[in-house]
Amino acid sequence: MKLLCPRVITGSLNSLNKGAVDWGFQGLLAYGSENVVVVVEPKIVQVIQALEKHRSPVVKVKWARENYCHDIASPYTLRLASADTSGHILVWDVAAATTRASFSDGGRPIQDMEWLSQQDTSHDLLAVLHPPYSLVLWNADTGTKIWKKTYTEPLLSVSFDPFDAANVAFLGQDCILLVEDFSCHKVPSSNGRKFYISNSNAGVSGSASTGSLGSHGNGSAGGTSALVSAAERRAGARQMIRNKVKMLVMQEGKHSKIEDAGAVMLTDCLQLAYHPAWRHCLLLVYPREVLLVDLHVKQTVGIIPMERTGSPFVQVFPCRQRDVLVCLHENGAITVRVRKIFASPAPTPNEPGSPYMQIGESNVDVVYELRCQSDPMRLSKQSRVFSVSACPISENKFALLLGDGRLLLWELKTVEHAFAPHVYNQLPMSPLHTPGHRGPVDSATYPADWTFPYKCNVAGPQATIADMIAPSNNTAVEGSTGSRHDVCFKFLLVGMLSGAASPVTVLRMCPPLTTKNWNVYKPLLAAGTMCGSVQVFNLSTGTLWKEFSIHTCAIRGIEWVSLTGFLSYAYPTPGGNSGLIKNELLLVDINTGRTRLLRGDKGVDESPMELVRVSYLKQYVCVVFKDNPMELWDLRSFTLLRQMPRSFPVITALEWSPSASVKNLKRRHESQESADSVGREQTTEQGSPASAMDAANRQEGKPPGAAKEHFVFTDNDGQLYHFVVEGSMVKEGSKIPADASMGSITCIAWKGDMMVLADVDGNLSIWDLKNRISRAIPTDRGWIKKVRFAPGRGNMKLVILYNDGVDVWDAKDVELVSSIKTPKDLPKLHDIEWAASDRPMLSSEDGCIRVLDLLMRSSCSPIQHHDTVEPIFSPYLLPGRASLSLQYHLQHQPWRDEYSLTMTDLVDTAEEFTQRLVNEQVDVLDRDVRSYLPSCRFGVAERCLTVGRLFGDESEIYFWTVALYYLRAEKARPMSKSDSFAKRQQGHGDVFVPRGGTTVHEVQDLVELDNKQRSEAEETDKLWEALRGPALDRCWDILTDGATFQKNNHEQLALHESKRTSYELTQQCVEEMVLLGQGDRAVHMLLETDADSEAYYADCLRACLVATIRSSGASQSTIKLVATNLIANGKLSEGIQLLCLIDKGMDACRYLQSYGKWNMAAWLAKSTLDYSECLEVFKRWVEHLCIPTVNLKSKAVLILLSLGQFNKVIEMLYSMRQFRRAALFIEACLEFEVLNISSDNDALIEAVYLEYGRYLSNLGNKTAAVHYCGKAGDKGQQLRKELDILFEQ
Repeated sequence: MKLLCPRVITGSLNSLNKGAVDWGFQGLLAYGSENVVVVVEPKIVQVIQALEKHRSPVVKVKWARENYCHDIASPYTLRLASADTSGHILVWDVAAATTRASFSDGGRPIQDMEWLSQQDTSHDLLAVLHPPYSLVLWNADTGTKIWKKTYTEPLLSVSFDPFDAANVAFLGQDCILLVEDFSCHKVPSSNGRKFYISNSNAGVSGSASTGSLGSHGNGSAGGTSALVSAAERRAGARQMIRNKVKMLVMQEGKHSKIEDAGAVMLTDCLQLAYHPAWRHCLLLVYPREVLLVDLHVKQTVGIIPMERTGSPFVQVFPCRQRDVLVCLHENGAITVRVRKIFASPAPTPNEPGSPYMQIGESNVDVVYELRCQSDPMRLSKQSRVFSVSACPISENKFALLLGDGRLLLWELKTVEHAFAPHVYNQLPMSPLHTPGHRGPVDSATYPADWTFPYKCNVAGPQATIADMIAPSNNTAVEGSTGSRHDVCFKFLLVGMLSGAASPVTVLRMCPPLTTKNWNVYKPLLAAGTMCGSVQVFNLSTGTLWKEFSIHTCAIRGIEWVSLTGFLSYAYPTPGGNSGLIKNELLLVDINTGRTRLLRGDKGVDESPMELVRVSYLKQYVCVVFKDNPMELWDLRSFTLLRQMPRSFPVITALEWSPSASVKNLKRRHESQESADSVGREQTTEQGSPASAMDAANRQEGKPPGAAKEHFVFTDNDGQLYHFVVEGSMVKEGSKIPADASMGSITCIAWKGDMMVLADVDGNLSIWDLKNRISRAIPTDRGWIKKVRFAPGRGNMKLVILYNDGVDVWDAKDVELVSSIKTPKDLPKLHDIEWAASDRPMLSSEDGCIRVLDLLMRSSCSPIQHHDTVEPIFSPYLLPGRASLSLQYHLQHQPWRDEYSLTMTDLVDTAEEFTQRLVNEQVDVLDRDVRSYLPSCRFGVAERCLTVGRLFGDESEIYFWTVALYYLRAEKARPMSKSDSFAKRQQGHGDVFVPRGGTTVHEVQDLVELDNKQRSEAEETDKLWEALRGPALDRCWDILTDGATFQKNNHEQLALHESKRTSYELTQQCVEEMVLLGQGDRAVHMLLETDADSEAYYADCLRACLVATIRSSGASQSTIKLVATNLIANGKLSEGIQLLCLIDKGMDACRYLQSYGKWNMAAWLAKSTLDYSECLEVFKRWVEHLCIPTVNLKSKAVLILLSLGQFNKVIEMLYSMRQFRRAALFIEACLEFEVLNISSDNDALIEAVYLEYGRYLSNLGNKTAAVHYCGKAGDKGQQLRKELDILFEQ
């Protein structure tokens, strides 16, 4: 057990704390409780830090993002930003409990804030939204304001587009503000575009009306019934879409408003957020529905309605790894909704195999099926639902925060679909599918000569939601369906964390630590509450150990009788004229929970208890009433020794003497212990008797011999009385007249030879009994409510509670040590106590219990000083060198004969501490992770991804997820065999092999092979195809493979087409179809234009143009000239369409890039061009991303990975000084046999190994550094000689 350190135990939350909760990539959860920031370790369900420097309630907390490469210069640190209602923002070093920066914008309140992570310029940028309409960008490391932008509309919240850093959406009071020029380098120049939500049936001129479809159906002579029926179905479907779809209508005039009856008010909108798994998708959360708005077409494409009897929405968390929405409801239930992907659309009659569909013939609606729901909760007014947060690494763990301070931790699990009826007690819905390849692999599955992938007999850990269900765009993975199975979701409550039950009325610390009880001692605090429960906290960990609901009214006082038992008394607030109530005095055993009514049937209709004091040796207890005489009870036999007569003085303060005759008692007690058959632990200090509960069970109810004890009390006149108690005898001692300088005595404290009396006027009278000296000290603070001496021999520190604060005095030197005034420094105080000899403890009306330092300046301390119920795995809590050593140790160990989890490489004495820390962290890892790391099937790449998830390293997770997929994809199907990709990572990778030409592998196929060899090659290809795994999901957007990207685009276009409700949306669909080469469908849509529309003639001509160009290649030079002129005159979209019509997509991409439309050019290239042309477009994009004004090299690396340009990836990683990642990527490529070391790249690879060896030597691992020096050529040998000299010294 560590020494008690300053900490805060929080209680119920303030209503302003509602949005202040965040689960970071660091694996820790932070939330605001009043003006305290609480940090929780979810795995062990314990508060590991409580940060208090705010002076007003906390409204926002945000963990810093970890989307950057960590090294010695940028180690793993715990950074957290918090903001309060007064506008102050603090950036914390959570591990050290210190502030790194503090800043504010003139004290203005804060609506929202977010760390910027989609740029490489700095990982310290924090965007803050201030009411009514200001956005400020701060350098959170220095507290410097970078720029400030003031908009024109009141703004409530902000959301940054996860796919494009330039896009930002603001939720206003009556509009949505979209900004498309956000940059961290300069202030946005525009004020954004304002949009209002309106029902689509408000009407827009020129829309493709259903009447045209109906008249077209009746145009034939009479027509057949089937044709008419089909037209009616299409018309009905179109009208149904209009009724459901809501549109974003842009404000055209300065003062124009949407005043139609179908307008949707944004004042009821609870949340606005971009969907991280779906580009251009914006979520709008209302109490009774969730709208999914496609910003590309500016209208809703999906609505999630709440059932009529369902609980309203409170918050929605959109998952990134899978298209899943996690919804929080008012009744405390959490629901999981998974997007349902319908079967492939039926091809149109005009275009066989087209991915588009006729309206009404196939369902392309965006539907989120309810897949799982947690149990609803019984909530009271004090325990309302506040917020939910999800683990961003796994996205299958959720934290539910309630208003009473409780934190519930839910985990999403999967069960076999066949057992779903037994789990849910209902009919099972359609199953979800697992990704496959997570279980152990039979060695017989691989060919005998295969050494990679490695044979693994251990199932991979299901660490994320991506490991639990397959991507939505992979209904079946080619070749791998056999390893997949059907599952359903279920929720498990894995933890609950409770704080102090507000308000806390009484604090009482257990007997102090002594040499007699140190082996069994726990620093337990008993806290009484208004609801009648007693909470017992373990102050070494700050956790709620036990809670006893034993009283029916507010608890008035607690007195410990041993280390395992306490007395508590309670009574309701007196009512009526009589003032009589029912007193409750209970004895509680905290080990068993057994309670005993001390006074038996007494306590009904009597005067309230004012004091209960247990003697120093825990033998007796005095019960003082307001109007009744005092009672003296024997705690050994639970008998009433004496009830004082009616003439007994009215007691205002009472205290027992700490000195007693214990020598004879010790002798008698030791003889009795030797005679007993079962030994009893001595649980109180100074060799006092065993606990009162054990004494009650002694044979014949006979108590042991009693020691003489003394107590003193004062009456209304201030006269002091002295009484002696020995056994059953109570003797009255001396009387001391009242001090004329003192008023009515309110409390007495007695320790050793020092006695302190306090009065209603704020005066202290300190008596030195040994020297017979008294001193009067006026504090000028008013009525003194409580005085307590600190524990510890010779420690004469004194804590004093006033109406307006608390003081700490040194009674020996008679000097003030520290002081707090309320409510200036803290909220109003309820009680005081000592947690340890130098740790005063306070309970306040905000529900918090604070353990302070002696100067009462700090209530927080570094995490390393805190005890935890279990060891914590967190690299962020280690020193920088230790966390980086742990990282490389877990990722790859080629310098060893075999992979080992135990580090033994650091032989230098100075590194022994680092090695011990690393091994301690390894021991804390989960069993499934420890089993799988040595035998990862896909070697270095998969192990690095697993370690990245363990570390919560956002950058590592993104890089190795993409790298592992494309390494497996390249091994499964080389790009030379793909329709759109060619193998390009070796030698001059930019040389393009035409589709129609003879590729390298096709030449090899001309070799005469016998049937056996051909069969073995085919089996090997099939096996690798099965090991390829599911494609990257939608969240990776442009980084997905070509086939998946095109499939997603086709589904999106079909969705847009099905949601057409206006002429403008139809034209957008036509433009996309022309760009994608879907000319026939574009012609069909152009001919749907209403004859009454002004654009009817122009659309007919456009239809003719599209049809003519596709049927004839003549006049392409003229069309290209026209397109060029259009682009030069500002008609970029029209010119691009013409270029795509004549198959000049490469030229179209160049024009788009010239005009700064980089994302559009990439989308067009990946959708329409072959590999060589697409590569050229993307290479220009990569060059643009690497210029200093853009500085998105990390994104450029991922793009090169998706193109299979592995040599270029290594080169860029080296230029970014990410030597560790570059070296490990080379090792992974060599394992997959997709990289040949040749004269073109050997110098680069040696340079990478050299720098990685230097990196390892800086971390103290000579063995690993020497290994990589051997791979680094001549310079590596030179470095090795330097290392020999360095480590010898």
